[in-house]
Amino acid sequence: MRSLLFVVSSFAVTILAWGMYGPVLHWGQHGMSTTGDLARWRPFVCVGLAYFAIGVIVPAVLLKLRGEQGEWTVRGIVFSLAGGALGALGALGIILAFQFGGRPVYVMPLVFGGAPVVNSFLTITLTRRMKEIGPVFIAGLMIVLIGAVTVLLNQPHAPKPDADKAEAQTEQVEEEKPVESTPVLDFFMRIASILMAVVCWGAYGPVLHKGQAAMNQSRLRPLLCVGLAYFVIAVVAPNLWLAGNPEASAYNFGGSLWSLAAGAAGAIGALGIIMAFNFGGKPVYVMPLVFGGAPVVNTLFTALLGGLWNEVSALFLAGLILVIAGAAMVLVFAPRDTQPPPVETPRETPSDES
Repeated sequence: MRSLLFVVSSFAVTILAWGMYGPVLHWGQHGMSTTGDLARWRPFVCVGLAYFAIGVIVPAVLLKLRGEQGEWTVRGIVFSLAGGALGALGALGIILAFQFGGRPVYVMPLVFGGAPVVNSFLTITLTRRMKEIGPVFIAGLMIVLIGAVTVLLNQPHAPKPDADKAEAQTEQVEEEKPVESTPVLDFFMRIASILMAVVCWGAYGPVLHKGQAAMNQSRLRPLLCVGLAYFVIAVVAPNLWLAGNPEASAYNFGGSLWSLAAGAAGAIGALGIIMAFNFGGKPVYVMPLVFGGAPVVNTLFTALLGGLWNEVSALFLAGLILVIAGAAMVLVFAPRDTQPPPVETPRETPSDES
């Protein structure tokens, strides 16, 4: 029971942190833009810097001062770095989805609704438990997905502005958008970006779990590898790109602060997952629960702070309930180890017959 409480507490931290990730990152993109549009690369750099501080510097200091169980292994390093790369590419997918017109109130539920499907089937495939999948487990996954889509279709909308103000805003957006950008192209790029985040974040948990297992259940070493991967993909690569491709954005206090906060939320969420695995949690139910609970936090957080609470409909709340119910079903009916412990065969003793 105590171990279960630690598992639940660990992934609850991830649910809260990742639930606030999207809206906070969206604020950072707005704050760094110099044209009123959304910035892309500089907020991504801030996310990478936050991951580097929490995922590299802190674990390195703790390992130096206190040490930890586990050990460095080549297999563990490779899988942990791969997990970090998937996490960083998923974060980039979120940024691109916002860049192409997506909004946190529906982008994040779609990502968090689709990722557990990828996660669960990848985990089951890696552990060769496809035959152990039960109908209730599949039903839980489908309910999570249906709930996320229901949230998308019934998302709360801000009150429409006055006609004159709306026309002025439309003209401003048309002036700021590149000539080659069209609504159809933006739509397909938005969907592609969301799918990128779904696949990357869906594969993140199983890959990171294999890295942690290969390091003998170390907590800090896999997190350090995740932070290093984020640093390369989210800090080094964007700065090299910006050197030859300027962007209409700038580092400033407000935008940088929100973007760093988003990165910190992502890193703390990753640590929560590692802790949940360390206390005995399994990716096949930890990750679906995270991806089921995070969109609830995300949407409520967005609705409350965006002044959309009065626009929340009964169908929207029903979608959130479906997400929670489906996640609970996944937890209860996830495939588990059912192999009985090995039976010791008694040794034959030589008889005393003469």
